[in-house]
Amino acid sequence: MIPSHTTAAVLTAPRGTIAVASVPVAAPGAGEVLVRMEACGLCHSDLFVASLEKLPRVPIVLGHEGIGRVEVLGSGVAGFAVGDRAGITFLASTCGACELCLTGRERFCPRQLNFGYTVDGALAAYVVVPAPLLFRVPDALPAADAAPLCCAGWTAYGALREAALRPGQSVALFGMGGLGHLAIQYARHLGLRVAAVDVSESKLEMARSLGADLALAAENAGRTLQKQWGGADAAIVLTGSPAAIQQAFRSLKRTGTLITSGLSTNQYELPIVDTVLKGISIRGSYLGTRADLEEVFRLAQSGVGRAHIETHPLDQAPELFEMMRRGEILGRAVVVF
Repeated sequence: MIPSHTTAAVLTAPRGTIAVASVPVAAPGAGEVLVRMEACGLCHSDLFVASLEKLPRVPIVLGHEGIGRVEVLGSGVAGFAVGDRAGITFLASTCGACELCLTGRERFCPRQLNFGYTVDGALAAYVVVPAPLLFRVPDALPAADAAPLCCAGWTAYGALREAALRPGQSVALFGMGGLGHLAIQYARHLGLRVAAVDVSESKLEMARSLGADLALAAENAGRTLQKQWGGADAAIVLTGSPAAIQQAFRSLKRTGTLITSGLSTNQYELPIVDTVLKGISIRGSYLGTRADLEEVFRLAQSGVGRAHIETHPLDQAPELFEMMRRGEILGRAVVVF
């Protein structure tokens, strides 16, 4: 039975309010499934979307860290059955035919669609989604625990893989929010020395409890890392703050790697001379490979990369986004249905 309407967290207009509202539910078309949602994490990328002056469509249902059960199959769907557990990520669909799609880099497809940005997202009790890019989620993981892994976990693990560090090397992680506190756990699992950097003492305290070798206040973190470690082999910026990017750049040893994963409308001027003379590599990292997310789920089952979560009902979503904007959420807020 397909409900005619469902309750959802909706961005009403560009830079508009986020409201809980009733939205219609369509029957799944060819290649689509209807998912009855169990949980959905709230991500800073949702706030990034809400900050944009122009959007592909509004109003739009936000959310892209979704866990649910397949309720109805559209025609031609293979690989999923009614009742199967499914994970929804930011990546809704790709062309499937370009060079990037054909070489396992579909997350960079120029014709991709994204949940909560170009198509309605997962912050709703029922969601119609394309089946090809749904992920299988282990039944052993509680839905609320698994939800943040679909973006925060995937992105953090993908960025560490992008850094290509060897055990014993050092990484400085800037931003101890939903991504950062998971990145510490993955970095420790990979045998890296870990420095955690943030402006919040409570988040730094969490970082210490998760095994960070250093937990540093953001101001002058670059100088401190140069003094204590001679610089980091890699710095991963998990926030959109230009100040964090600046400190991350300063924290690197010669021939180090700077990786940025946070989204922001802010700009940062690249220090060209230091980049050239110190041989600094700068890379953007977006999500990860399908194998990376499968590994994230596997690690979570073994106890590595478990998110610190706070669960809430959907009607609290507007206030939760405001709390996130103010930096008041420790770990990840997850809406449960």
